[in-house]
Amino acid sequence: MRGVAALLTAVALAVPAQALAWGATGHRIIGVLGAESLPPELPAFLRTPGVAAEIGELAREPDRSKSAGREHDSDRDPAHFLDLDDEGKVMGGPSIHEMPATRAEYETALRAVGTDGWQAGYLYYSIVEGWQQLVKDFAYWRALSAAERHDGSPQHDAWFKADRERRERLIVHDLGTWAHYVGDGSQPMHVSVHFNGWGDYPNPNGYTDAHIHLPFEGAFVHDNVRIEDVRRRMAAPHDCGCSIQARTADYLSATQRTVEPLYQLEKTGAFQTGEGPGKDFAGAALAAGASELRDMVVAAWAASDEVTVGWPETKVTDIEAGRVDPYEVLYGTD
Repeated sequence: MRGVAALLTAVALAVPAQALAWGATGHRIIGVLGAESLPPELPAFLRTPGVAAEIGELAREPDRSKSAGREHDSDRDPAHFLDLDDEGKVMGGPSIHEMPATRAEYETALRAVGTDGWQAGYLYYSIVEGWQQLVKDFAYWRALSAAERHDGSPQHDAWFKADRERRERLIVHDLGTWAHYVGDGSQPMHVSVHFNGWGDYPNPNGYTDAHIHLPFEGAFVHDNVRIEDVRRRMAAPHDCGCSIQARTADYLSATQRTVEPLYQLEKTGAFQTGEGPGKDFAGAALAAGASELRDMVVAAWAASDEVTVGWPETKVTDIEAGRVDPYEVLYGTD
């Protein structure tokens, strides 16, 4: 039995730590605070304590689904991280500020430098794609809400109401699950080649090679950081006036710049105590995730009136203005 235990320990240490994430505590805090701080222009159904709590729980879901199967984990685990080197490039490939437009083009670029997205991760695309889904969800909610005000038959009105309520449940689910990846983007070791110890790279400052990833994001946060510590560190709302691609690149780049400060703190023993600069660092990182989640949701809402819904594809603004019969567009005529 001792031999089996030793083998299991060795296997656990060999698993790439990027596949982990903030622990349950960190992801729950980010989800709750991101939803809790949404401004009044967002739909009222999202701005309730119950929904904020639900989003906090759903933000844990991509981790809870792990070990579902080899195919499942092989494809999904790299969605949680992005291995940026010290120059801000994905393992010597594309720069975070010049990411290819699609995953297919990303894989081509990585193969050119001898790696792929399963090794380097694709967190950037997890965030961008999830945001685009949220924009579409919001667009349908806008269209259905407008359709309920349309002077239609009782049968049509009943369907509009049911589909809007269905869309609200989908929005909470999609937003909550996506919040996990936005949260991953605020954990420094999720956006770095130094993901679990400094590793086989130039190390003139003597940073640790110990497996510090899980102890930092899990036990340290659970034991020392409270939601109030994070709430008071959240940034003021910020509209970058840029694309989601640029916003995501800026966000992950900012997190990557905190990697060396984390290792500097570790070297001083800051994560061996529950108070002081180590706790402050973890609280600030979680606050960055919660603030970014809030601001990205707001940006998704703002973008949702610029897209199309239904078939034939129809602008949300045309439905809101009453220029088309929304039933055929939304219910479908195949």
